[in-house]
Amino acid sequence: MSYNIDFSLATSVQIERALCNRLEKIRLSRNTTQAHIAKEAGVSLRTMGRLENGKGVSLDTFIRVMAALRVQDNLQTLLPDPSVRPVERVGAKTRERKRARPVTEKSEKSQWVWGDSQKNND
Repeated sequence: MSYNIDFSLATSVQIERALCNRLEKIRLSRNTTQAHIAKEAGVSLRTMGRLENGKGVSLDTFIRVMAALRVQDNLQTLLPDPSVRPVERVGAKTRERKRARPVTEKSEKSQWVWGDSQKNND
């Protein structure tokens, strides 16, 4: 069964199945048994079966199997590097973000006024 899916529209379960299916196809294309990869990855044969059936395994197991198949270099393409290039940082004169802060909308009604001015308006 082949999982050619649009990752932007797929559910997490569909994505998991597709990725696990691809690992199985890589293993089969190399003519390697589940038992051999399980031993190399340090996981049980049952866990290998669960992975290849898309039945839910830990991220640690997934990465171990990728390493056993010698495809762990592909992990770098999984997520883009979030760091800003040095040239952009100099141009923007900002520091690298350390925390996320929720965006708040400024309300025009809540303008600050002097205490005396507020008494006179009442």
